[in-house]
Amino acid sequence: MGQNTQIEWVDHTFNPWLGCTKVSPACDHCYAEKIARRLFATGWGPGASRSFRPDAYWQAPVTWDRKARQRGRRESVFCASMCDVFEGTAEQAPHRERLWRLIDATPNLVWKLLTKRPNLILRHAPWSEWPRNVWTGCTIETQEWADRRLPHLLAVPSALRFASVEPLLSELDLSPHLGAGLGKLNWVLCGGESGAGARATPATIDWYRSLRDQCRAANVPFFFKQWGRFRQEGAELVRLRGKNPDNHLDGERWEQHPTLE
Repeated sequence: MGQNTQIEWVDHTFNPWLGCTKVSPACDHCYAEKIARRLFATGWGPGASRSFRPDAYWQAPVTWDRKARQRGRRESVFCASMCDVFEGTAEQAPHRERLWRLIDATPNLVWKLLTKRPNLILRHAPWSEWPRNVWTGCTIETQEWADRRLPHLLAVPSALRFASVEPLLSELDLSPHLGAGLGKLNWVLCGGESGAGARATPATIDWYRSLRDQCRAANVPFFFKQWGRFRQEGAELVRLRGKNPDNHLDGERWEQHPTLE
């Protein structure tokens, strides 16, 4: 688990603003919207103004970068857990530009940019030659959305491309796209849905297993985040009253990371 976040696959999280608009079934029970409405009363949805972070907030990554350099190891940043940096509205433009400058100024941080709008990455990203410390990823929840989003993501010439398969709402075949290097999907993370409306079916366990096995066959790192509001009992998936902190799949933890160079 990260130093400044409860998200297991990064060291830090950074959100240049708060708020977003739902675009696909993965957004139906958006945890970020619930947190934002409860704690920050920020606008959510089309036409609502986003809540932009103050100057002091932007200093934290500079500190993380300095400490990472002193430790002699790169640290990773999930950007963004409470918004989508490629949402692409006009009011976000100066804040996006500020983010690009911040990324360029923090070479000891690996910035993991996750979006549900990979079709907008190349439109809004500023780099003709992508920095080595930028990884790009997109959310995938069904085969339909994989087929829509992956061609755009795989066209991005970032150091690494990854998929966040959470929540997984259908059987998913990523095998044609998995592999090393440009034009391929280099890392897969997946997990169950939390909250009162969490979705799963009796086949969900097999869908997780299939993704794990696809990654193993392609020698691609696989990270199983969580069960969400469920628990595995052998071949059965049991719904719980609250979130399950365990992340074993078939009795084994799958917490594989790509190598940070």
